[in-house]
Amino acid sequence: MLAKGSFPWILTSITVSVVSFCAYLLYKVPYSEMIAVLAFSVTIFFLFFFRDPERKIEEHDSHMLSPADGRIVDIRDRKICIFMNFQNVHVNRLPITGKIHTIEHKKGGYIPAFCKDSHRNERSHTLIETEHGIVEVIQIAGTVTRRIVSYVQEGDHLKQGQRFGMIRFGSRVDVTIPENFEILIKKGDRVFAGETVIARIK
Repeated sequence: MLAKGSFPWILTSITVSVVSFCAYLLYKVPYSEMIAVLAFSVTIFFLFFFRDPERKIEEHDSHMLSPADGRIVDIRDRKICIFMNFQNVHVNRLPITGKIHTIEHKKGGYIPAFCKDSHRNERSHTLIETEHGIVEVIQIAGTVTRRIVSYVQEGDHLKQGQRFGMIRFGSRVDVTIPENFEILIKKGDRVFAGETVIARIK
């Protein structure tokens, strides 16, 4: 399965590959074979990057699931920071069942997402109303990322593990943990969206 919104990217690279290949076969256009090979390679990369595998979600209101694939790069008070590299699935999932209260998109720069100054980057703040209080998920753009994609709207009710958006090409996701939850992971741990339990109610 491919991520929502990935079709235009994949279609463009396929089109360039086919047109360039035809130009080489029919008219021997200079460098067209190189362009065709490059575009085909980009298509393969897009198919890998935009993959969106199904996950077996074990819903439970007593625990929180990771909103992203990646590695824990920091835990600050009640905030868990997850860095996603190019190899990770970039579709994000809701850590806990709730209602989308607000979605606020903020413009910014494109500092590497694992840096401390990345709070100045383009980012999207999603506040989720849950039975345990407000949970905030922050999607932060990385160095080459130019867009954060949201799949949901304010007022939507989502179940734990449902997809709510994605960030393109390397990024970070931060999630706040309610006070009545115990954090179960540590810096350096690898986590998977919708599968890894990152916190459990005390």
